[in-house]
Amino acid sequence: QVQLVESGGGLVQAGGSLRLSCAASGRTFSNYAMGWFRQAPGKEREFVAAINWSTGRTNYADSMKGRFTISRDNAKNTVYLQMNSLKPEDTAVYYCAADNTGWVTDSGYEYDYWGQGTQVTVSS
Repeated sequence: QVQLVESGGGLVQAGGSLRLSCAASGRTFSNYAMGWFRQAPGKEREFVAAINWSTGRTNYADSMKGRFTISRDNAKNTVYLQMNSLKPEDTAVYYCAADNTGWVTDSGYEYDYWGQGTQVTVSS
């Protein structure tokens, strides 16, 4: 049974940083792509970043480039999202997802497994 468990969310002031973690278990993810998405209240789910577990190839939403960094630790089966220079508009529930095609796609419909999400709140 695949499990994706996010952690690391919380309350931070604008300009601050957070690092989210996504611990993956239940199968071998070497051929997978792992993505981060977010959803703010009243808004649609939004792609943040994705990484191919084997190659390390990444993809970022344009608005996140330069502020957010996705990475993975193969030994720990964990994917990270380092978020710097946070803004109030980054406030959302952040979700980790796994896509068995390995493509670092920005389409949430391609992802097969999802975590429960972790809340990030950025105060002004």
